[in-house]
Order: sequence, then structure tokens, then C-alpha cells
Amino acid sequence: MTLPQAPYTYLLGLYLGDGCLTACPRNVYKLRIACAERYPELIRECELAMAQVVPNKVGRARKRNERYWEVYSFSKHWPCLFPQHGPGRKHERKIELTPWQQELVDLDPRPLVRGLLHSDGCRVLNWVNGTPYPRYHFSNVSADIRGIFGRACDQLGIEWRPNNRWSLSVARRGSVALLDEFVGSKQ
Repeated sequence: MTLPQAPYTYLLGLYLGDGCLTACPRNVYKLRIACAERYPELIRECELAMAQVVPNKVGRARKRNERYWEVYSFSKHWPCLFPQHGPGRKHERKIELTPWQQELVDLDPRPLVRGLLHSDGCRVLNWVNGTPYPRYHFSNVSADIRGIFGRACDQLGIEWRPNNRWSLSVARRGSVALLDEFVGSKQ
């Protein structure tokens, strides 16, 4: 199976942020990505990436009174494609990229960074003395996932720093401009 690099690494970023695998009967797994309902374009991009990585039917479901859509697809291949899957929460266990995943990310880290920011990031304006300065925040409880984000940014020459216990910040003008070139709006 040949993986399409950009759709896979984008989906990997979404998975690391807001995704999980659920075991189903007959060794089939359900990949689920939670996407906020206020970002319909993000939902469509998630569906497209899933379909490009494993060309199975992609669905979406919304629980009553919830403000997000669950984008999902069933396949026996998901655990092979996301070996980070395991028991417990991601922030309670070791999360690292396998060598083959790192090779794909090294080809072009932008889709991974984009997926991570689309799942657990935001672009905000920081007001200083009445002047707005754009910046990005990436928040994840897992130090390992924050490290994956930081290493990918380093590869792209994007300067980042810790913002608080669980958040990283990209605030330098040149680095924000680099992210603006490929991250795009969640809308």
C-alpha cells in the first residue's frame, strides 16, 4: 500500500490531536476524528483525507446536544497506519512517530503541522498597545505530541516557544507568516 504523503500526514496531525481508534468485530477498527461543527471546511478536509488514505466509505455522525461532528471510517488497516494507538489516553502513554512516519513527515512537515493546528490549534490576535499582532497557539496535554509539533516547526524554520504548561506559541512575525502560507482557516 502506497500512502499519499500529504493526506496521510495531515490526517496523522488530526488523529494526534482529536482522533482515536476503536476496535470493532472481525479485527476492524473505526478511526474517529472529532471536528467542531462551526468549521464545515475542516470537516470536509478531514473526510477527503480519510478517503484518500484508505478508500473506504467515510461517514459522519453527531450526538444529540453536541457541538461537534465525528468523522469516521472503518478499516483493518487503521492500527498499522496509526501505531500510536494503544490503551488509555494519549497523554498518559508514550507517543512517538515510527521511522516510516518520520520519513513521510520529513518529506514535507507542513501537512502534519496543518493537521495539528486544525485539531488543537488556533490563530489569534495579541493586542499590544492598541496594535494587533497575529500569533498561533498549539495546545495538547501530551508533552510528546507538543514535541512532535515543535520538531516539525523546527524543520520548517518556524520559531516557537512554550506559552504555558500545555501550550506552545508561534508569535514571531516571520514564523506567523510562514504558517499563514499553508495552514489556512478552519472555516
